[in-house]
Order: sequence, then structure tokens, then C-alpha cells
Amino acid sequence: MAMIEFQDVQKYYGDFHALKDINLKIEAGETVVLIGPSGSGKSTLIRTVNGLEPIQEGKLIVNGQDLANKKTDVNRIRKNVGMVFQHFNLYANKTVLENIMLAPRIVLKRPEKENKELAMQLLDQVGLQSQANKLPAQLSGGQQQRIAIARSLAMRPKCLLFDEPTSALDPEMIDDVLNVMKDIAQDSDMTMLVVTHEMGFAREVANRVIFMDDGQILEDDTSDKFFDGEPSNERARQFLGKIITH
Repeated sequence: MAMIEFQDVQKYYGDFHALKDINLKIEAGETVVLIGPSGSGKSTLIRTVNGLEPIQEGKLIVNGQDLANKKTDVNRIRKNVGMVFQHFNLYANKTVLENIMLAPRIVLKRPEKENKELAMQLLDQVGLQSQANKLPAQLSGGQQQRIAIARSLAMRPKCLLFDEPTSALDPEMIDDVLNVMKDIAQDSDMTMLVVTHEMGFAREVANRVIFMDDGQILEDDTSDKFFDGEPSNERARQFLGKIITH
């Protein structure tokens, strides 16, 4: 069974047709990257997967649950679908360790000893165990984003969504975040759906590359075919040409 499946999904903001006829299946364990120009619908699409944006038509099945069904418990889906945003959304008045431990404590009722041990393991995984007792404001943007990733992993989700996780960072901080994401993709069976402008990451890590424009999926290829072959869609070829040129 696919982890995520869009079936003829339509999304509107008033009269604006934001997502058009989206049909997409993502299998468990895949790393799929969404690319395309600004305003193409990438972030809207990813935000529908955990119910942050409702769809108006079609079916959206996530981990066996149909988000289009009003009886579906969205909070139950979110236990298994983590999300890392462009901005870190850490609690400013809580330490790094407390930020990571909070959701598992409240939502999963995880025992405190186990919760702290896992949080420290995750801090070690993202290279920030020494920062456990600091407040977010004492960390760089790149460090805060790595904490946000650790916080999402603390729920032990089956799927992680990344909505342009490096776009708010200074250039020298981007690699540290991307390296953590690469480790997750390569060393676990996590399903990852990533909106990004980082073409090096997409080329190296993605199983598939989805190209979107004007609310539509115009290209769905393996990473090798998209970057080393030639996209079949003319708009995707133009986009790729500009990326490579610049």
C-alpha cells in the first residue's frame, strides 16, 4: 500500500485553482522531491498531506486514511506524518531538549525516562547534543532547523514532510541541514516528501523528482532521468536549463 496517494485532487482558494488534477502515488520508504518555480503549488500540495490545507475534490489517502473524508481524524494522521517548515517554530521559552520532548510527552504519553533518552539520541544524530540545555535564541538558524528536524523525528513518524527547509538559512548553514536530511533518507526507511530549490540534494538523494507549474504535475521522473537525461515536458526542460545555467 502506498504511503501517500492523490487521486484527482483539486484545491481552490476561492476562484483560484491552486492544485489541478493531482494524481500521485508515493510508496513507503521513497524520497520524493518537489521542484518548480515559485507559486507553482509545491507548498500547497505538501501542506495538504497532513491536513494543513483541505482539498475540495478527489481523494487524498495518507497511511491508509482518506483526508477527504470528514470523519477522518487528522490528528491521528499527524502522529505518523511529521513536518519541517521553512521557519523553525520552536518554543522560545523552552530549552532545546524540552522542545523535542514536548509532543511525545503530551500526544504519545511516552514515559519521561524513555522520552529523554530518545531526545538525546536524536540530538546526537543531528550533531547538537551539547546544545540540549540552551534556548532556541542562543542557536544559529541552521542549528534551530536541525532541532526542528529532531523534534519531528521524536514522534517516530512513518513519513516526514519538508517545506523548503533551507530557504530561510544563510548559505553556510544549508549544508549542515541537508546532510542531516541525507542521513535520514539513506539510513532509515522513512518516507520523505521534500519541497526544495536545492538541486544538488535532489540529484543525490531523491528516488523521484516531481516538477510542478501552475498547480499541475508536469513531470514525474527518477532523479537520474530528470537531471542526466532530459525531461519530456518543455516547461520542465526550460526550468532545468535555467537552473543549470545559473
